[in-house]
Amino acid sequence: MLLNAIALLLTVLYPLAIWLAHGQVEPRWLALLLLLAVACRLPALKLQRAARWSVAAGLLLAACALWSNLLLPLKLYPVLVNAVLLLTFGYSLWTPQSVVERLARLRETDFPPAAVQYTRRVTQVWCGFFIVNGSIALGTALWASEAVWSLYTGLIAYILMGLLFGAEYLVRLRFKRLHHA
Repeated sequence: MLLNAIALLLTVLYPLAIWLAHGQVEPRWLALLLLLAVACRLPALKLQRAARWSVAAGLLLAACALWSNLLLPLKLYPVLVNAVLLLTFGYSLWTPQSVVERLARLRETDFPPAAVQYTRRVTQVWCGFFIVNGSIALGTALWASEAVWSLYTGLIAYILMGLLFGAEYLVRLRFKRLHHA
């Protein structure tokens, strides 16, 4: 639990740390932040296939930054996070229960067929979000300044994620009113 909290905190603060340290600290030293974030994911390796891929890709990015002393591999970490989430959510659409359905079933005992369809649609919406968000993160990593990259990946992306969560919550309340009344 503590490692998950640390990993979340590192992921959220990562773009800000990269931006603040740029020009002050060599990228190879900043790669230690990425290694720390990846290390916090190690306990999940036994449980989740996505965690194994995420750790391997994170280690590869950190190794590239250590070897090349370039900032670009470190700026690609948010792209990696979106790609792993896209693969996880997308793959679940080919399984009996989507990611969103599995999460919903943790709280809901009554789950009618219409709710299954709804959760599949929400999973698809999140897949679209990860494609768009990851693409913008990639574009800012390749062609924007560190300040623009940090602003997008460290603030705007989280605002957009929060807006999507909020909008989905409002739609879900309406859905429940219509289908559970």
